[in-house]
Amino acid sequence: MTVNWAAFATAEPELAGLVEERFGAFTHHVLVTLRRDGSPRTSGLEVRLLHGELWLGMMPDSLKALDLRRDPRFALQSNPGPGADPGPGDVRISGRAVEVDDPRVKGAYVKEVEPPQPFHLFRTEPTEVVRTYVEDDTYLVVQVWKPGEPLRVVKRK
Repeated sequence: MTVNWAAFATAEPELAGLVEERFGAFTHHVLVTLRRDGSPRTSGLEVRLLHGELWLGMMPDSLKALDLRRDPRFALQSNPGPGADPGPGDVRISGRAVEVDDPRVKGAYVKEVEPPQPFHLFRTEPTEVVRTYVEDDTYLVVQVWKPGEPLRVVKRK
């Protein structure tokens, strides 16, 4: 099942709002792609949530862009921020990144974001969204969303 950010936000609006808040709190986050040999590559990245899509923009021929062209699977970890306070929790998004070459779509992105030119632009298709947080200083709570499935919540003491 293929979905975009808007479909996730429609299915789980409360969780989507918390995830958007977490990614909006800081500019830079951590992207994980797969190298040619299958090992993980971690890279810093700015992400944008615009018009119902989660976008990944990258410099031309960056290794992360080349990784995604070869294998579209990715994981995205929110920046935890300074200090030890977890705030509203830790969030991760996994999925597939689809490169966008349509000049109209890229042009609309450029108008909003004003990225350095040229650049690669990828639209994401989330396959899993996870939020982990502490509740009442007692429970570790893990919320897991996957397309077509109800939100799964696990509490551990």
